[in-house]
Amino acid sequence: MERNSSSHGMSRANPIGSPRMCRRLQNSGSNEDQKSSHHFTTEYDGEEEVIGFARLPEQVHRRAVKKGFEFCLMVVGESGLGKSTLLDTLFLTDMYKDRDMLAVQERLSKTVDIDVKQLDMTERGVKLRLSIIDTPGFGDPVNGETCWKPIIDYVDEQFGQYFRAESGLNRKHIQDTRVHCCLYFISPYGHGLKQMDVDMMKRLHNKVNIIPLIAKSDILTPKELKRLKANVLQEIAQHNIQIYQFPNFDSDDEDEFSDDEEELRAAIPFAVVGSNSIVEAGGKTIRSRTYPWGIVEVDNPNHCDFLKLKKTISTHMQDLKDVTADTLYENYRAEHLKNDDNGLRMAASKSSEMETMLNKKDQEIQKMKSLLNSMQSQMSLKGSSSRGTMLSHPEDTINV
Repeated sequence: MERNSSSHGMSRANPIGSPRMCRRLQNSGSNEDQKSSHHFTTEYDGEEEVIGFARLPEQVHRRAVKKGFEFCLMVVGESGLGKSTLLDTLFLTDMYKDRDMLAVQERLSKTVDIDVKQLDMTERGVKLRLSIIDTPGFGDPVNGETCWKPIIDYVDEQFGQYFRAESGLNRKHIQDTRVHCCLYFISPYGHGLKQMDVDMMKRLHNKVNIIPLIAKSDILTPKELKRLKANVLQEIAQHNIQIYQFPNFDSDDEDEFSDDEEELRAAIPFAVVGSNSIVEAGGKTIRSRTYPWGIVEVDNPNHCDFLKLKKTISTHMQDLKDVTADTLYENYRAEHLKNDDNGLRMAASKSSEMETMLNKKDQEIQKMKSLLNSMQSQMSLKGSSSRGTMLSHPEDTINV
């Protein structure tokens, strides 16, 4: 008697209500690639099943937006080059409205200060804590040979604080105060870099991402500006100063980003103009500097490179932080650990020398003790033998 499995509801097909599932092996590329890389997808009745890891970027984005971001920007340059004005123009603030201008004699005797201001900014739901590190007094003293020292000490101190924080027990909430970018202002009145600029940048370039700027570029003609940019780049290369390098995009990136990168690279050092004045011109409101012969528009790419600088900071902010964390800080950390290791080795060497000396002393003491015991035993033997002689001849003692 033949058994009909279908009559008993025992069909070999998938149970009713569960989708028909099949595994498909997708191979792409050459045979070697197929051996090393296999892509599995699952289909339910022709529809692709997903595991869900494609949502990881959304999760990272959500967490990052909730936590917020930190960015530390340092400005270095001589007084009178428009650093404060450019910062106010760049971040649409008025941070230095209450600053007192020092007299010439006071500026000549004043040392470099470190002035840190923090701004909590929100843009389209994204929170940013921006730290502005200004360096008033740089280049003001007659003898400016040591102007670099307070700035370098501050940068190293931020590295040290972060190193101690990540080496501690509580590493959950570490505040990142490392300097991620330095806008270095170059005077437009010379023919290139001053010796003070070279000394400062050579000491700073392996600690901070440097973006060189030509300040107050509106006082230069296009020909003068082009010549000054060429001289600055030549001197930077001549002195082996490493400025910020824009990242190279992959071939599969959009051509628009590649074109923008090339445009930004070609504009270094950026020729900038800052202004908080708002004027009406051509039926629109613009930020500009007004002169008897006309106006200089801050946001006009034909007048200056302010928009290029703004785009560099806004679109490369994370890359500036990554270079600081992955390269500059790691170099500091490796050097710090190396110095600590050398210090431990020296201490261990000194401890070993001390231990060797103590062992020698212990050996000498043991020799002295053994020699003393030997002498005592010999003396005791002599004393006992003499007493035995006296007892064996008592008459001699009496006669005496």
